[in-house]
Amino acid sequence: MEIVPILVLIFSFALLLILGVPISFSIGIATISTMLLSIEGGPALTTVAQRMATGLDSFALLAIPFFILSGQLMNRGGIARRLIDFAKVLVGMFPGGLAFVNTMAAMLFGSISGSAVATASAIGGFMIPTMKKEGYDLNYSAAVNLTSATTGLIIPPSNILIVYSLASGGVSIGALFVAGYFPGITIGISLMVVAGVIAYRKKYPVSEKLKIKDGILRFLDAVPSLFLIVLVIGGIVAGYFTATEASAVAVLYSFILSVLIYREVKWKELPKILLESASTTAIVLLLVGTSMGMSWIFAYENIPQNTSAALMALSSSKVVILLIINLFLLLVGIFMDITPAVLIFTPIFLPVVTQLGVDPIHFGIIMVLNLSIGLCTPPVGTVLFVGCGIAGTSIAQVIRPLLPLFLAMLVALFLVTFIPAISLFLPRFFGY
Repeated sequence: MEIVPILVLIFSFALLLILGVPISFSIGIATISTMLLSIEGGPALTTVAQRMATGLDSFALLAIPFFILSGQLMNRGGIARRLIDFAKVLVGMFPGGLAFVNTMAAMLFGSISGSAVATASAIGGFMIPTMKKEGYDLNYSAAVNLTSATTGLIIPPSNILIVYSLASGGVSIGALFVAGYFPGITIGISLMVVAGVIAYRKKYPVSEKLKIKDGILRFLDAVPSLFLIVLVIGGIVAGYFTATEASAVAVLYSFILSVLIYREVKWKELPKILLESASTTAIVLLLVGTSMGMSWIFAYENIPQNTSAALMALSSSKVVILLIINLFLLLVGIFMDITPAVLIFTPIFLPVVTQLGVDPIHFGIIMVLNLSIGLCTPPVGTVLFVGCGIAGTSIAQVIRPLLPLFLAMLVALFLVTFIPAISLFLPRFFGY
């Protein structure tokens, strides 16, 4: 491995990010610059174009635009309000119950929409004003909303798990989807435990007490929305369709529910929804394409192999190596969005952990959970910005109430990292 091309790759990429160049362009330009030094004759542009084309030529990637469109329809289709009402039935009776309701509703909505940003916006738009009215601290309410929104990236269907499947070289999307349930629930429970302690200390009120009849009605109203989870994951596990085909089924079901049954999405709104979905898809797939070029230069310069050798030289202990990787990814998550981070660092770290006997499915959950924490941290945490915007508060004011919730997420990360059964029980049970 020549050191000069690697330094060019690292420093050019970092400089472009500092200058505010969009990350997909930063990846592409840094890759081309490195290739010009590495490859004799310099066919850098041709190589990058070829890698982008072959990287995007994947049937599995079709699931991303479909799940994005399904999430857009669900986000506008009155699903959030119904899931919040259902969450009140489950956890609203506890002291500080609205924080529990926020977390539970975010877990449910996130598992349907697959987007942390959409979850923070949709659930926060309802819950934060309600919590403020009931006497909850505004900044604490915002902190609960934005941290719980990240659970939707773990609980399937999740677009980022599809991206990991591509970056890992073909780990089963169905297995990753099934593996996400218990880790996502672990995060949710960890956040609820902290919320419960805070509610006890600050004497936050109990949410409304519902009659049994009202509870049943709210549950029945939420059933059509919840059935999407059963339809998508049940269909994949039962073998009726692949994850890609399931994404198309999700769009059809979301359309029927939001447009024809609930009628909260008007026909005239569909062109705008399609345009927004196409725009989001283009951003994600451009990242995927340029990252495939960077992955090629990683392989050409033997970066994964040399990284593996360097880490193994530090320690042969799986615990120590996983701790080092987790700390590194936590740092990366502060400065980089989750999608490019997964695309860039999966080819580097996956060979290391598989050499130590870590299951690729397990490592995928660790990586996504880890980088999800970065979405709630400045300076580039997209969920943090959205959550603060919805609450009408500043990042500086939210940081203090965020700290105990961060601790809860770190505890969940530690548990998932060192208790593989949390991730692997369901995939093994269903034969993956």
